[in-house]
Amino acid sequence: MSQEKWAALALESFDSVVASIPGFRSRDGQRRMADQVARTFAQAQLGKIEEGAPEPKKSIAVVQAGTGVGKSLAYSVPAISTALARGTRVLISTATVALQEQLVNKDLPALAQKMPVPFKFALAKGRGRFVCKLKLERLSSTGEHSDEADDLFAEEEAAQRKARPPAEKEARMQFYASMADALATGEWDGDRDSLKTPPEPEAWSPVAAEGSSCTGKHCPVFSSCTYYERRKDMVAAQVIVANHDLLLSSLGARLLPELDNCLLVLDEAHHLPQTALSQFACEMDLSRLQWIDKLTSRALRVGQLMEVEEIAELPGHSAGLRQHLTDLACLVMEIYGDALKGQKDSWGPARVRAPRGVLPEPLINPLAQVMHHATGFLDALRAISKALRAEIKDKPEEAQRLSALYAQVGTLAPRLESVHDTAQLLSQQPEMQADGSAQVPNAVPNAKWFTLEIDGDYIVVKAHASPILPGATLRHHLWSQVRGAVLTSATLTSCGGFDFFLREAGLHGDASVQTLEVASPFDYAAQGTLVAHQTHADPREAQAFTAEMVDALLNDLALVQAGALVLFTSREQMRQAVDALPSHMRSYVLVQNAMPRTMLLSDHRSRVESGLPSIIFGMQSFGEGLDLPGALCESLFITKLPFAPPDDPVGESRAEWLRTSGRNPFNELVVPATAIRLAQWVGRAIRTEEDQAHVYCYDKRLVATNYGAQLLKGLPPFTLAKRAA
Repeated sequence: MSQEKWAALALESFDSVVASIPGFRSRDGQRRMADQVARTFAQAQLGKIEEGAPEPKKSIAVVQAGTGVGKSLAYSVPAISTALARGTRVLISTATVALQEQLVNKDLPALAQKMPVPFKFALAKGRGRFVCKLKLERLSSTGEHSDEADDLFAEEEAAQRKARPPAEKEARMQFYASMADALATGEWDGDRDSLKTPPEPEAWSPVAAEGSSCTGKHCPVFSSCTYYERRKDMVAAQVIVANHDLLLSSLGARLLPELDNCLLVLDEAHHLPQTALSQFACEMDLSRLQWIDKLTSRALRVGQLMEVEEIAELPGHSAGLRQHLTDLACLVMEIYGDALKGQKDSWGPARVRAPRGVLPEPLINPLAQVMHHATGFLDALRAISKALRAEIKDKPEEAQRLSALYAQVGTLAPRLESVHDTAQLLSQQPEMQADGSAQVPNAVPNAKWFTLEIDGDYIVVKAHASPILPGATLRHHLWSQVRGAVLTSATLTSCGGFDFFLREAGLHGDASVQTLEVASPFDYAAQGTLVAHQTHADPREAQAFTAEMVDALLNDLALVQAGALVLFTSREQMRQAVDALPSHMRSYVLVQNAMPRTMLLSDHRSRVESGLPSIIFGMQSFGEGLDLPGALCESLFITKLPFAPPDDPVGESRAEWLRTSGRNPFNELVVPATAIRLAQWVGRAIRTEEDQAHVYCYDKRLVATNYGAQLLKGLPPFTLAKRAA
């Protein structure tokens, strides 16, 4: 079948599904998006390419679909139709659990009833969301649990565990026993998320499935493994729903469909760049090193049992790794100790960053030695794991014992990998000229920083490193594999264009990329008003501005008769507003974190449905993904423009690099990122074609500065009303 026929068939399927939905209102923008998705996926050249053949054709679409377009239907029908026609699969990745649940529990089941060709779908989760039956058996069985628990807990928890009263230890074991019973009787499916009371990470970690300690098909309980049972559902599915974290963390791991042979949809794509930075950042602990001795003794013991020759070098690599990590900790404190100790009143760990990504010379050789010994150590572990897997295959009757040995070595292996990866990023020094500037124009350094914190009796020094450009990271790790993709969100343009997002996502200048902006079907000018309140105080003068803003906010809140949402940029700002509330208003103001989110939203809905006013006070997390249609949000209050200054180590490093390259971080980073965030916030106001809402912004920079005019370009075309203080 030709590309044209694939695209035409996909669009026909879309039209057919839309026509079959009772009372569904046809939307021109939605069909335009569906057409773009159909053509994009029809043009992508999938599968293996013969040696010597031309480069395969890639096809990527970046689609901004305004609120109300119905983008999930616009991408899912053409994508699934094309995948079924081409004999491939669709991978849908989202940023939030809420959208994943909507797709798996609502959208896809409904679609499966209406598509002319049947399809199956599955939710993909990371291995760590599932229980390891082997670990659970050992921890819940009488007489074994103490030794096995010691084996599976991280060393920094060991002292706390030993100090626990016997009753607490017994309660923990009873908890594991109850999990094992529920699993055995079928009351529980082994998925952490389906437990009635989700356990704390400390309780879940010892029984979670992990790739590093899993022998896969050689495990004695493989046939009933909860993780691999779920994998079977995925293998049988034509549509798989995952999230951005899992997508990036599993690249090359064969957990998800091969990206060169499937159709990829990235919904909530505006989150992708930040997810990439988080995913490829790494750290290593320079202080708590007992795990090295523990891993070494286990590796030597198991390696001797398996007669692995490579363990001969292990003692040297272990001693060298420990020594050079200790040396690094001492040198870090020698060089940065005063700066770190001077931050005692700071929030979180004390932190110091290496300017321009250049580490002091004394740190370079110890880092190189850490890299050398970590590499040798990892090579020995790989040889041991290979020997163990072969032995399990040859001696299935010994599988239980051998799998336990595999887990003992594998449980601590990720720490060693983290040390190796962090040392590698830290060791990458930009080439410098004599004046301290980069030798290679525009050479991009890594962000490098060190932290100091007190954890019980420990003084913990850690080293951290991260790439600073998400686009470069995504080009290298993701787009090098993808053939056909659609990226979509309600907020991909910034200040009126796609350029910022394309750069952040690693797609700027890519000839295979097409962009499409589909406007919302809402009549924003008729449905909403944007009230720009202009305070006397400059928003950058926090104390004076907050006092004036709170007065204006309370006057406006007194007029609220139904549902309202107030978004704050800082906890201190929200605290002052709460403290200033008159007594009669306190009964109907719901404050984020004062109660669980689901309970707060339920209370809000109940009050509004009863005809009473209800006002939610929330921080930035309430500015996205919150769906409050109709009377639930007739008024939206933005207390201050949601600037996120680059004050984290990665943001600082990136801003510094831009300045040394003669560029302006505020214009290139801060304003475009704020434009996307502000558009998300404003998007809470109008959710349906019947909604009427007022949006209030108390930050005069929106209408009094040049960059404010740029921010306005990215907002829906509300009727603008300027209001002087």
